[in-house]
Amino acid sequence: MSAEDGDTPGVIKRFLFVNRKAPYGTIYALEALEVVLISAAFDQDVSLAFLDDGVYQVLAGNDPSGIGMKNFSPTYRALDDYDITKLYVERESLQERGLPEDGFVVPVSVVSRAEMAAIMSQQDVVLSF
Repeated sequence: MSAEDGDTPGVIKRFLFVNRKAPYGTIYALEALEVVLISAAFDQDVSLAFLDDGVYQVLAGNDPSGIGMKNFSPTYRALDDYDITKLYVERESLQERGLPEDGFVVPVSVVSRAEMAAIMSQQDVVLSF
């Protein structure tokens, strides 16, 4: 990094990881969770957003045993150990899937689509999975 590009070592950036995929059937959800934990280990300001089918990732009661996969949802509880406490679930995504605004494996803030857009605009880096 050089002073010319405006990056200074030790500067904390705001990262938002946007999770749009269902938790099972692809590697996206688990890989995203691993990248989130790694990013937090480097003392960055990390937030997670769950939209579209990504809302299923943090719902309690996931049981993928029928498709021969291990339930990794309890791993989200480790986020607090990494000081990752800003988790957002889009209200409209829940409504479109007929899901309630509670019953998550970790504490989340349920926000409107407009609020989600505002959260995204405040980030330095947005990565979508």
